[in-house]
Amino acid sequence: MAQAQQSAPDAQEFDPGPSCSIEPVLEAREVTKSYVLDELVVDALRGVTLEVCRGEMLAIMGPSGSGKSTLMHIVGLLDHPTTGSVTIDGVDVSGMTPNELAAVRNKRIGFVFQSFNLLSRTTATTNVELPLIYAGISAGERTKRAREALEQVGLGNRLTHMPNQLSGGQQQRVAIARALVTQPSIVLADEPTGNLDSRSGVEVMSILQDLNEQGITVVLVTHDARVARHAQRVVHIADGRMVLNECVEERIIARLEIDQLDADEVSEDMAAGLSVNARPQQ
Repeated sequence: MAQAQQSAPDAQEFDPGPSCSIEPVLEAREVTKSYVLDELVVDALRGVTLEVCRGEMLAIMGPSGSGKSTLMHIVGLLDHPTTGSVTIDGVDVSGMTPNELAAVRNKRIGFVFQSFNLLSRTTATTNVELPLIYAGISAGERTKRAREALEQVGLGNRLTHMPNQLSGGQQQRVAIARALVTQPSIVLADEPTGNLDSRSGVEVMSILQDLNEQGITVVLVTHDARVARHAQRVVHIADGRMVLNECVEERIIARLEIDQLDADEVSEDMAAGLSVNARPQQ
């Protein structure tokens, strides 16, 4: 089957925002990834080229097994490509040592995962502090920055709560705060709404959109077409290849979704009240 890859749109076709620069903040060139399973070679990625503009909100979309999460792990420097190169802020990281890659990840990239990945016996504040511990930040500064990050995601009143004292949506907010606390230029979110109910998922997307409006580049990995429409641009991955690269024409704004959910709840409460008042007195 012929590859149907399209090139990334140019400046006339796509404006990712006022902070977008000519040079991509993140770039993958002809990236491949192969695994050997029981002497069988599996090609997870087959020559993917991807550019992400600074200040852009991009969704990488594809079904399970398409290679989208493999691509995220590679551009997030959690894995090495078999061939090809990855550039972060204009620097080719392909030849870096594991320690050098860890330093780049800690400074420039924040991660949000579907399963939250919180330490169960640790408070929200301490969970958020973890990347700063690895960065060698002092205890006082760690606590200050963790509290600020939690307040930024609306959890200023949950600083000492354990994960089991938080809802799924709140746990994901803690994970987002942890991704933000190092003040990264890029946030990579892998299926961030996958374990959440509908309202919590919309609230998480609202936070990610707000962060993007503040100038943080957001790369969102999802299999859900509706979630992908919260981004400005969607790259479709299938069978390890990029098959479509398109701008979102009718972007979903999560804040408006929340307003509609609130209005619907008020209408339901009013209808329930009218129903009770309309019952005949015994």
